[in-house]
Amino acid sequence: MSEHEELKVEDIKKEAEEKHCPVQRSLYYIEKFLSEPMCGKCFPCSFGTYESKIRLKDIISGKGTDADIFALKRIATMMIESSRCKKGKDTAKFILEWMNTGVFNEHIEGRCPDKECLAYIEYRIIPDKCTMCGECQVVCKFNAIIGEKKKPYLSGYLPFEIRQKRCTKCGECIKVCPTEAIEIVDIKERLAVSG
Repeated sequence: MSEHEELKVEDIKKEAEEKHCPVQRSLYYIEKFLSEPMCGKCFPCSFGTYESKIRLKDIISGKGTDADIFALKRIATMMIESSRCKKGKDTAKFILEWMNTGVFNEHIEGRCPDKECLAYIEYRIIPDKCTMCGECQVVCKFNAIIGEKKKPYLSGYLPFEIRQKRCTKCGECIKVCPTEAIEIVDIKERLAVSG
């Protein structure tokens, strides 16, 4: 493998590390790995990375199981031992490095500590902080925010609220809120508090 290719592997890792969630990093890295041509001389890279991609997507979407984590570790270990190129070995090494953070297990339990995986979070408006300016409602392209903008000298307004089934979690509402009244909430923690 040339120095140019090694640098490229490190560049992909740096790009992946821009994501906070190690599961998201792993998926990003694997997708980049699969988008490049492979030599096809060994099965661990070609089959292993594709299988890893499917299992990582399941974990990110909230459908992952302990079997997925076991399979990812097995695939990465096999790639380290059997891949013929440095690129395959590095891919496995990075995946195992990110798996050792414990975050993968937290996803299986229903939490993304970095609040980056959309299946595990909700956007909520904090009523005490909301000034009812309506900026969030204006930028929401999906009509996920209901409520009424406050007008001087009038009362009895419907407070702003995010309809979870319509919310795509794009983050535009957070960007425009002048009082930081919109927060990202861990669904599991919210259910534990309300249950």
